[in-house]
Amino acid sequence: MRTTGYAALLCWFISSAVSLYTKKGSFIGSDFLTAFEWDTFDDPTHGRVNYVDQQTALSKNLTIASEGKFIMRADYTDIVISGSRGRDSIRIHSKNAYDDAIFILDLSHMPEGCATWPAFWTLSQLGPWPNGGEIDIIEGVNLQNHNLASMHTTPNCTMSNPSTMQSTDCNAAVNNNQGCGVSFSDSYALGTDSSYGSGFNLLGGGWYAMQKDPEAGINVWFWPRNDISVPVDVRDSTVPFVGPTTWGSPQARFQTGQYCDYETHFDAHEIVFDLTFCGDWAGSVFPSSGCSPMSCADFVDQNPSAFTNAYWEINSLIIYTKDTSS
Repeated sequence: MRTTGYAALLCWFISSAVSLYTKKGSFIGSDFLTAFEWDTFDDPTHGRVNYVDQQTALSKNLTIASEGKFIMRADYTDIVISGSRGRDSIRIHSKNAYDDAIFILDLSHMPEGCATWPAFWTLSQLGPWPNGGEIDIIEGVNLQNHNLASMHTTPNCTMSNPSTMQSTDCNAAVNNNQGCGVSFSDSYALGTDSSYGSGFNLLGGGWYAMQKDPEAGINVWFWPRNDISVPVDVRDSTVPFVGPTTWGSPQARFQTGQYCDYETHFDAHEIVFDLTFCGDWAGSVFPSSGCSPMSCADFVDQNPSAFTNAYWEINSLIIYTKDTSS
C-alpha cells in the first residue's frame, strides 16, 4: 500500500509539473552521532556557555540517542563555578554540506526558558562567515513565543517585501548583524503562539522545513503537531521525494534575484544546532524579559533547575536535493 501510495503521489507530482526533490540524507536517533561534529570552541555570540565534546555529552546525558529520538540538552543540576566559561551545553554541526536543498526537521521539543538562546540554522561550510550566507530557521530568546527566521549575508542582499519583515537588509555588517528577518504570526490551527518556546512544546512540537534554491529563493515553512494540513511528504520521513510547491505559502519568504543574487551570496551549507545562554541577544534583552532582577549570567550560574526544559528532542532531520531529471 505504501509503495502504491507513493507511486500515485509521484504520478500526480509529475502530471502537475511539480518540481521534485529526492532524499539525500536521513538522520534519526544515533545517526546524529556519526553525521555531526560536537563543537567545543568559545561561543562566538559571547554566551555564558561551555560547549562540551561528544564523549562528555554522552557521559553526562547531555546527548541521548535512541532508535527513534535524538536529544541534546543543557546541564540542569550543577551550580556554575565563577571564572568558568559557563553552563554545559551542546553545539553540533553536520560533517556534510548541501547546496540546493530542502531540510525538514520533525521536532518534538525545543529549548525554552529564561536566558536560553537556541537556534537551528545553516551556514556556508567554505566561509569564512558571512561569505556563503547564514540562514536561521529556528531562533529565539528567553520567554519569546514567536519564531524568528532570518538571513545574514555579505553586502548587496536586500529584501523587497518590507511589510512582512522586521528588517530588509541582510548584510551582516550593518545594524549590529540584525540581518533580514521574519517573525512568525499566530495563525496556526488549534492554538496560538505555537512556533517557538513553551507554546511549541505544549502542542508536542511540529515540523519546520527550509528550501534553499536559486530559482525559488529561501523559504521557511512551519506546521504545529496538531495541524491537519501538514503535507504528507512532510509528515512522513520515509518518503523518497518531496514537492514543496504543494505546501502552500511559507511563513518566511526571502526572495533572491535582482536585489540579492543567489550565486553571489549562497553556497553549500552545513547544518547547526546550538543552545547558548545570555550572550549578544538573550543577554542584551534579559533585563526586560520578565525573567529575573539578577543579571543574566548570575541567573545561569545559580539556577540549574531553571534549565530543566532547555533541550532539543528531534524525531528526524531529512535532507532532499533537487531532482534535475524531472
